[in-house]
Amino acid sequence: MSAELDAPGGFRLMGVVNVTPDSFSDGGVNLDPAEAIASARRMVAEGAAIVDVGGESTRPGAAPVTAEEELRRVVPVLEELEGVPVSIDTSKPRVAERALGLGAELVNDVTALRGDPALAGVVADHGAYLCLMHMRGEPRTMQEDPRYDDVVAEVVRFLGERLTFAVAQGIPEEAICLDPGIGFGKTLAHNLTLLKRIDALAALGKPVVVGPSRKSFIGALLGLPPADRLEGTLAACGAAVQAGAHILRVHDVAAVQRAVRVAEAIRDAPEA
Repeated sequence: MSAELDAPGGFRLMGVVNVTPDSFSDGGVNLDPAEAIASARRMVAEGAAIVDVGGESTRPGAAPVTAEEELRRVVPVLEELEGVPVSIDTSKPRVAERALGLGAELVNDVTALRGDPALAGVVADHGAYLCLMHMRGEPRTMQEDPRYDDVVAEVVRFLGERLTFAVAQGIPEEAICLDPGIGFGKTLAHNLTLLKRIDALAALGKPVVVGPSRKSFIGALLGLPPADRLEGTLAACGAAVQAGAHILRVHDVAAVQRAVRVAEAIRDAPEA
């Protein structure tokens, strides 16, 4: 992973490049490899420390795709991103193996190694970094009446358990970051609570990744479609940084970079 991502202090940005026809916000925008490559390079120029490339939508209700289709989408993009820090958004060992061979540094697994535990061996063998995310159910079903007795405690416990599992499979603890899974099997109230209490997840001692960008909870609050959720995204990112997030996974890199610099300056300002 780029040394910037695990540097102490300060936020880091992960740009989102969905090479899919059906992602909730940018589905189809980067389906053409040339467009995806240009988007990735632009995001790095705008301040992204790494670009997260994915070939399978994980929006609510999304149907799974085969490894063959996922590879067909992402390989032409990854082949042209030499020198660009890249993460692969996948839960499939075969896709991760190919992506890491093409230079990806991090595997972003929304199933936290539950989709296929063999993915852990691929990550360990390549000496790659890993992001473990909390999700209730699977994309196709995750928003069907999600319930928790204590969403913060349950997400922290789950990610702590998955961290232990990953380390037991040979992945160094210092190579792992954690994501509470904003929008993945959560109601509006769950998402707001998790964003407010990122400090509880940060207490596990690993970098916390947060992906609020253009999510449906912002739409629910503001009554806006994904394309019009920038202001809500900026507010959520600023709050996430204030609460202890280390890495922000976003579509609008330049705008978030500017907004969060201000939030970070406020958080770190000495008493005058």
